[in-house]
Amino acid sequence: MKRIGVLIFPDFQLLDAAGPLSAFEIAGRYRPGTYAIEPISRDGGLVRASGGVGVDSRPFDAAERLDTLLISGGEGTRGPAICEATLDFVRAAARSARRVASVCSGAYVLAEAGLLDGRRATTHWNRTDHFRRAYPAVKLEPDRIFVRDGPVWTSAGITAGIDLSLALIGEDLGEDIARQTAQQLVVYHRRPGGQSQFSALLEMEAGGRFDSLLAWMRENLRRPLTVPELAEQAMMSERTFLRAFSAELGLTPAKAVERLRLEAARALLESQPLQVEDVAMEVGFGDSERMRRAFLRAFGQPPQALRRSSGAAAVQ
Repeated sequence: MKRIGVLIFPDFQLLDAAGPLSAFEIAGRYRPGTYAIEPISRDGGLVRASGGVGVDSRPFDAAERLDTLLISGGEGTRGPAICEATLDFVRAAARSARRVASVCSGAYVLAEAGLLDGRRATTHWNRTDHFRRAYPAVKLEPDRIFVRDGPVWTSAGITAGIDLSLALIGEDLGEDIARQTAQQLVVYHRRPGGQSQFSALLEMEAGGRFDSLLAWMRENLRRPLTVPELAEQAMMSERTFLRAFSAELGLTPAKAVERLRLEAARALLESQPLQVEDVAMEVGFGDSERMRRAFLRAFGQPPQALRRSSGAAAVQ
């Protein structure tokens, strides 16, 4: 019996906890007796999520020895990240448990406990800059859906906790059980850990001042899309454009261009039997080597590997 403890706290994000709890519960149906799952909090009792829903929990001192400790995230993460009792509990669990993990901003708790120093990790893309400033000893990989470094696992925002849980289930029970669990949850099995978070970022355009520019960029990926060209298209000075664009989207124009090209290239690779070199030209990378390096940075794998993992048809 593997005991899974999900650490919650006032104003935790409900889905950060409910997603993993549901995944492990469903996996246990296929292999009865595998998992015992329980929410854990410092004082126990009813803990309210940021959405107002209360979840019953066991206190630290009543929690049995854990196989896996998973820390939820949310707006309330600031509390446990400065609570010595919580940090001591997390450190003790890390010494005795087989593995520890976090969802979204739960990575802050692991970082404050010193468990991410020198390790690779990820968290929600919107917290990247602050996290890097706060924890320079952590090797943050902000593009990843989830990251494993030894016994420590971290994942990106909210629904990525389900991806992380499916990976943990796959490690425990094999990919067949993980696949059945994903089917029952009606989720993709499985988004690779190296899949970029930023496709969602660049879809968030409603009401933004750069909506029309991003749409124009998508339609003109074969152009150079330099800062002067983009600033002119936005009808701004280069200095104003750089400052405003970075402030609103949270990344530089150059990074945004690369993300758009990556997403377009991935879509072509997964749906069209084109040569990698042709895809690179079509989306504006210019050559396949430049595209390969960008894929490795963003997805953790080259274009050919991503095409194979997606099951796309091979080029004849």
